[in-house]
Amino acid sequence: MNDTGPRPLSAYRVLDLTNVLAGPFACHQLAHLGAEVIKVETLRGGDLARQLGADPELNRSLMGASFLAQNAGKRSIALDLKQAGGKAVLRRLVSQADVLVENFRPGVMTRLGLGYEALLADNPRLIYCAISGFGQTGPLRDLPAYDQIIQGMSGLMSITGDEQSAPLRVGYPVADTVGGMTAAFAIAAALADRDRPGGRFIDISMLEAVMATMGWAVSNHLIAGRTPSPMGNENMTASPSGTFETGQGLLNIAANKQEQFEALARVIGRPELIEDPRFAARQARLDHRFELKAEIERALAKRPAEAWWSMLNEAGVPAGPVFTVPQALALPQIASRGMVAHFEQVPGIGRPISVLRTGIKLDGQAPGVDTPPPTLGQHTELILRDLGYDNAQIEQLRAERAI
Repeated sequence: MNDTGPRPLSAYRVLDLTNVLAGPFACHQLAHLGAEVIKVETLRGGDLARQLGADPELNRSLMGASFLAQNAGKRSIALDLKQAGGKAVLRRLVSQADVLVENFRPGVMTRLGLGYEALLADNPRLIYCAISGFGQTGPLRDLPAYDQIIQGMSGLMSITGDEQSAPLRVGYPVADTVGGMTAAFAIAAALADRDRPGGRFIDISMLEAVMATMGWAVSNHLIAGRTPSPMGNENMTASPSGTFETGQGLLNIAANKQEQFEALARVIGRPELIEDPRFAARQARLDHRFELKAEIERALAKRPAEAWWSMLNEAGVPAGPVFTVPQALALPQIASRGMVAHFEQVPGIGRPISVLRTGIKLDGQAPGVDTPPPTLGQHTELILRDLGYDNAQIEQLRAERAI
């Protein structure tokens, strides 16, 4: 059991019809902010993420690590939306919900008779959020899209890596995650506008969501006429700013201001760099970026990254080590702020798990959920009874294979 903290969305019910990451991540944010999230899954395996992750045993039990990461705090009902009974259950759920989120290809829900316009008959104030690779309109709308497809088509891969390695995929599903975060933001905005009459249709394009986050890179092209290029671990806007070799380990340094550069030069014992005409002014440092980097790395070779990290920060120069994921998770900073949630009892697993919460703090508290990720259809009968179905009706739905 986790301290759930503030729950600003506790008045709202969200139907999560999504799979894998973008949609589940969006609803993950909403659940942690207090929304009641009901995950509507297919009878045949449920969310595909149940079979994804680095632990084959969890995948076989339909509780894959990828599923566990994004679905704590949700309840699961398993329906066949191709059956009349399954459709009827969903429509009754819609009548009592505030939000529906889906990430099918455009047109799938309409072909099932469950599109936005049809569902408004059940709930005229429904907020309907559709997440797709390219959006609900345009010449690419019907194409399938996964994270890596979007990373490539957005231009993101073209500026990731360096001249030798680019184009390079970002090391986690950033397009899915950004798409999900964008959806959660849009849903929260729509909920804040509940006095508006009628429903609301939210169209989230993963391609556009990713490009919206590439503001500086894209704007250099749109405004300054400069085509973005891969710069590896270098910062295109400042020097010295990037990743540097030390006597032991890599160190990120962001001496973006004149006073930070001068402080850096003094800390590393090279004050003469301040007056060197190649480095004295901001533009000069950009023009001679790699000469300056070589001079700095020669000085940094005298000590390990850990030592330089402390010395530079004390002098007001932003710096930090390059950690692995396990090292980052072990930071006292992460532990002290409640970023990781722990569940001792998890149905379908039989062992404790730890998962990330959101990166939000409200009034000094980390929002959380009080239940672990559900097994497939774990709450089907309970949800049906809440909707008013009796024993005979539930058995009829089972006989029809609608649940």
